[in-house]
Formats: sequence, C-alpha cells, structure tokens
Amino acid sequence: MTQTDLTRLSAADLSAKLASGEVSSVETTAAHLERIAEVDSEVHAFLHINARAHEVAASIDARRAAGEELGPLAGVPLAIKDVLVTTDMPSTSGSKILEGWMSPYDATVVARSRAAGLVPLGKTNMDEFAMGSSTEHSAYGPTHNPWDLTRIPGGSGGGSAAAVAAFETPLALGSDTGGSIRQPAHVTGTVGVKPTYGAVSRYGAIALASSLDQVGPCSRSVLDAGLLQDVIAGHDHHDSTSLPDAWPSMAAAAREGATGQVLKGLRVGVVKQLQGEGFQTGVTQRFTESLALLEAQGAEIVEIDAPHFEYAVAAYYLILPAEASSNLAKFDSVRFGLRVTPEGGGTVDHVMAATREAGFGPEVKRRIILGTYALSAGYYDAYYGSAQKVRTLIQRDFASAFSRVDVLASPSAPTTAFRLGEKLEDPMAMYLNDVTTIPANLAGIPGISVPNGLAPEDGLPVGIQFMAPAREDARLYRVGAALEALVEDQWGGPLWAQAPELRAGKGVN
Repeated sequence: MTQTDLTRLSAADLSAKLASGEVSSVETTAAHLERIAEVDSEVHAFLHINARAHEVAASIDARRAAGEELGPLAGVPLAIKDVLVTTDMPSTSGSKILEGWMSPYDATVVARSRAAGLVPLGKTNMDEFAMGSSTEHSAYGPTHNPWDLTRIPGGSGGGSAAAVAAFETPLALGSDTGGSIRQPAHVTGTVGVKPTYGAVSRYGAIALASSLDQVGPCSRSVLDAGLLQDVIAGHDHHDSTSLPDAWPSMAAAAREGATGQVLKGLRVGVVKQLQGEGFQTGVTQRFTESLALLEAQGAEIVEIDAPHFEYAVAAYYLILPAEASSNLAKFDSVRFGLRVTPEGGGTVDHVMAATREAGFGPEVKRRIILGTYALSAGYYDAYYGSAQKVRTLIQRDFASAFSRVDVLASPSAPTTAFRLGEKLEDPMAMYLNDVTTIPANLAGIPGISVPNGLAPEDGLPVGIQFMAPAREDARLYRVGAALEALVEDQWGGPLWAQAPELRAGKGVN
C-alpha cells in the first residue's frame, strides 16, 4: 500500500491489516513519519518526534511473527499530548519552564499504550500548561488547522487534533479540563472524548486543575476512539481519584451503535442554555439537522432547562485558576525545570521570581494571578467557595436532566475555527469558546464530540456534543457511532475523506 493509503486508514482498519499480515507496523510507522515530514512544517502539530518509533514498530512485527498474541491496536501509531510525561521524549506541557525536561517515569496512559503495542510517534503541541482554546499560547509557536492553515486548531490540545486531522497519526492522546479534547475535535472534523472523571488515570498528566482534568482519546472515528479508551481506561492505584469500576468495552459499544438500533426510543435532551446568542448560524444549522436525523430514527427530542449553566464559565474561571495557582507552585526553580539567576545573584525568592517571570507565558501568569487572588485570605469564600457552590448547582441541573433523558446534546463549540490571532487580545472571547464543554467537567460526566457537517459559511467542520451520566461512557459511544453513521450517509462518507479537496489552495493537500 502507498503512504497515502496507509495514512488514510482508520485505526480499526490498520489493526485488521496488521493482524492479517497485509501490512507491517514498520511500513505503517514509516508512512506516518513520512507524512509528518511532509506537512508538519506547516501544521506544527508536533513538538518532538520519537527517534525510536521505527525500533518499537520492528519489535511489534517481530513479536507478531513469533506467534505472540497481541492487542487489537498493536503496531498502530499514536501521538501523545505533551502534557503527558514520557521517559524517552521531553515533556514540556508547552512551556519554556520545562524545556527539555525528561521525566523519570511514564504517565499511566502512556505506559498502558506501550504495553498494548501502540507505537508512539511523538509529542504534540498544546497551549502552555493546557491554558487556552487555540494552541496559540504554546511557548513553541501555534499549531495550524489542517483544514485552513490560517485558522486555529482549537485548544488546549490543538496539536493532537491537528495531527489526527492532517493524517499524521490515526490516534492521539489528549487531556480535557474544560473542553481541550472536544473543542479541538469540533474545529478539526475529528472525534474527541472526555471520559468520566476517574475513568482514565491522571497519573503522569502534568496537572492544571486536578478536580477537572481528564485524559481521553482523539481519532477520526468513534470506533477508533473506543479502541483507544479500552486501552487506557481502568483503575490505577497511583491516582487517588481513579474509579475502581470495571468498564465495558467502548469499541463494542461503538460497533453496536453503528447499527442504528440504539436510537429508537432514545431520549435526547437539548439544553436551551447551550445554544442561541453567540452561536454561528452554520453551527446551529448542522446541530438542528443532526437532531432531525436522530428523530427520524426514532429518538425523542426533549428541551431541557438547566438554569445554572449560565454561570458555568464564571465558576470555572475561578475554580481552574485557583487550582492552577496551587499546582504550578511546584515550578519554583529549586526542584526541577528552568532556573534563572538574576544578575548579581540574590535570594531564593529572587531566583524564583526571575525563573517564573522568564518561564511562564502571559496566559499562565494571568491565571496564576487570578487563582492566587481567589484563594487569598478574605476572598476565599467570596470567590472560590462561591464557585464551588455554583458547581454543585450545575451538578444538580445535570441530575435533574438525566432523570428525564438518556443523553444531552449541544453544539460542541459556538463557532467554526476562527483565524489565528483573532482573539488573542480578548481573553473573555477566547474563554467563551468552551461555553458548551465546561459544564461536563464541572460535573465530572463524560462527553463526546462527533463531526456532524461543514458550516455553509466557510466550509469548515463542526461537531455535535453528547453528554451522559457519570460512568455511562459506553452510552456515548453507542449514540455517537449511531449519529456518525447517519452523518456519513448524509454527506456521502466521513467528513475527513473530503478534507483533501477542501484543503486545496489553503490547507494541507
């Protein structure tokens, strides 16, 4: 098979061809590394390429040739968001304060991926310490959207989403604190999943906001995302927030959903607070069409009032900075990472101040200041404490909604990908990109973004988000795969298959 053929295959198809011996992991890995070499100078999805990728692929081929029973994703390439620590590649979290830092251990999801035989291609770009919605806050330069290189790929995990959309990898790992997997999926025409909080270990994920962070999969299909979540999910004693649950197969749920049988009688709630003013016409149009597709297959559409959702962004931007301020205190110039000594020397305090001034970017500094203020004496109850009370009210809104419906639906983000630089000087406009995704993080429930068309105004991809009760991740995979199949029927195939034509003259051919 040609390089183009191999890079366009889904992870599920690659898995079948690898198992049958039709292709080798060495061939597959080489094709994707060649693709990266061809296009990543324009996309800038990767911060580091794994020098041992060929070696790892060869070892998988040798084990398969020896008759060893391997997992379904053995030999399939994988990209890793740079928020996840790795022993054989630098882990920077998109920040100069960790430039070149090598971790002494692998994140649990990385270790599980290696054990399952996936081949790490490299580390992907991201907003510094996962603070952003456009991957423009990376200390190493922005990532570009493969559909239109003048536009953002979403954030903070724009590198992982762009790598998948640009056919540089079939699978990627991301993290989602307020939408950092789902919003990039929306603007790049990919699938992104935020699992239930605690379903996937956070051990080795450089912390932003510990009560909100969640690791999850990025892919070009719901089934591929399910295959990857099956690898990374499960209890981890290293993570005190890890759930002890035994999880059903998400891949099996996706395959069941693709038959369409799950839609008859399904109750789909539409939250009125997650649509309307501020939403691009084309995003709303595709969302309405998707609801009609579901209804035509027997689903019942129910309007849901979640009155406290309108306060979600405000509460989130108190809770997140407060937790970030605490988590980032470890970057103190003493233990690890960058150390800057002021001219003429100085005390530890002087070195710490100089290091954090040089090492952190402006968005990180902004959020540290906000968070430190919210936690300060005399303001804790007024700000952080009040935000946590709002969080409880949002969780109650979800509980009320799920007493009436099986899943909730909304657009995954209000607009298509905006132009690079367009919102950099307006933090509030940037923050509002996550208005539909933030509530799920505050409640700890799972969410999935599935491509559901191209906006007529600009021909760029949009996504629909489904949310389910905690621990009901499999329900999302069933519904997501069912909608995916309907959208593919409507558009004559998967949206990513249209990408080469759409990119002509403005994106990656």
